[in-house]
Order: sequence, then C-alpha cells, then structure tokens
Amino acid sequence: MYVRSGREASTPCLCFCPLPAFADPTRRRLLDSLRREDGQTLGQLCAQLAMTRQSVTQHIGVLQEANLVNAVRRGREKWHYLNPVPIHELPQRWIAAFEEPRLRVLDGIRRQAEEPQMNVARPTFVYVTYIHATPERVWEALTDADLTGTYWGHRNVSDWRPGSRWEHQRTDGSGIADGGGTILEATPPTRLVMTFGDVDAEAGPDASTVTFLIEPHRDIVRLTVTHVNLPSDDDFEAVSAGWPAVMANLKSLLETGRVLPQAPWEMPAAQQNGHDGTERTDSTRPDADPAARNG
Repeated sequence: MYVRSGREASTPCLCFCPLPAFADPTRRRLLDSLRREDGQTLGQLCAQLAMTRQSVTQHIGVLQEANLVNAVRRGREKWHYLNPVPIHELPQRWIAAFEEPRLRVLDGIRRQAEEPQMNVARPTFVYVTYIHATPERVWEALTDADLTGTYWGHRNVSDWRPGSRWEHQRTDGSGIADGGGTILEATPPTRLVMTFGDVDAEAGPDASTVTFLIEPHRDIVRLTVTHVNLPSDDDFEAVSAGWPAVMANLKSLLETGRVLPQAPWEMPAAQQNGHDGTERTDSTRPDADPAARNG
C-alpha cells in the first residue's frame, strides 16, 4: 500500500507506509505467527485460523502488498517469511521524534493499570494446643478482661460483638491501649475472629487478622490460633514465639489455676525458636505492642 497526497494522487509516494496492514486482527495474528516461526506454508497458516483458505490468502496478499511478508515458491508450495525491515523503520520515523523513553514510561503505566494485579502472598502462622477445659471456659479466657490480664499481661477489653472495637490495655490502671482492632466474627464458644494491630487500624481485606477456633472433644478442647496477613517474615518469626508463649500461659491457668512461674515470653527468642540469635524480648512478649509484634 502507498500513501498518496491529494495533489499527486496518480503517483505513489516514495515514503512507504505499512500501517494500514496492521488494522485487521487476523493480519496481526499472521504476523505474530511468522514472528514465532518464520517460514510457513499456506496450509500451516490456515490451520491456525478459523476461516477459509481463500480468506487467508487475501489477508496474506495485503501483507505482501505492504511488504511485510515475502513469499518464496518451493516446488508446489509457497513459503511465507516475515520482512522485518518496514516494521523496524516505523519506530525510527514515527516514534523517535516523540521521545521514546518517555513513551516507554507511559506504556508501562498503561500496562500496570490494565493488567490484573497479582496478590502477593503474605506469611500465615498457625498454632494448635490442647487444653483440659470446656469450650465455654476457653472462650471466657479469651474474652474476659481480667483473665486476659492475668495470663497475657494486657487486658483485652471489648463487648465482643461483630463490628465492635477491642483494645489491648495495660494492666497498670492507666487505660492506655498498646494495640487492638475490630471484631469481625464472634460465635461463642467456638469461633472468634478479630483484626490485630494498631487500635485505630482499618479492618480492610489486607488487615492482620487472628482467628481462634475452639473444638471440643470429650473433656478437652483443641484451640487453633491462625494469624494471617502478617506484613513480613520478621513478623512471622515474632509471632512464632509470641503466640505459643501466650497460649502456654492460658493453658496453665485453665488447667492448674495458676500461670507459669516465669513469664514464657521473657525467655530469649533464641531458646524459644531453637536457634542462636539475639534476645528479642520486646518483639516477642505478648504484652508488647501488638502492632510491633503481630502486625
């Protein structure tokens, strides 16, 4: 195809333009096919398209006229090859003048806006313990402010209704909350779900969330703690020490009437996790700021 000016309509312009050949999606598919595997027969190209041989031949004719495809006869068959020269000349003539680096940035923004965002997997922590107690007693231990203050070092204060806020308050009478969140689900005495972080943090889909699942079996219960959407691997390591310490103290209180003789979260993190390292008492102790400990 040629570009003709109005005054010289009878004379082909020396500036060849293959752009119109790209307008049809079928022709673009043919070009993509030859880009992937250069040198194909008409039969091979037809096999990739849901149309008649005559229609494919017409599209190939347009591409040949635009000098984008060359055909070479071998015996009784024609082999088709991609001609990259006109394609290479397009950006040199039409794009370079418009600051190609800037256009690449704009194209990257467009692609990012149009393509679906991949969900980045965030760490999840799961802890299971078995307690000689009733489900009602375990539920009370998780939701009673005075009991949580006994084994956790902070009082968890809330009306424990879905949508309500909860606060992780200090036991010194100051009423200061070092963390908290929102109650997402409360089904006594079997299931409690709440966000876990800063007091005023929004309860969005990416919020750090803890689920307590209480499953009875005769005289015991299985308590499963699942903490999802942890912000980082460091937070995962912190809760891997913090939650077992809290649950061990809760288990001791319900089964013996007393908490452990030493606060389990005061044990150096290296001993809790079974490897050498620096003691991280502030980040692993359950009465520290939940935002710093559990996200």
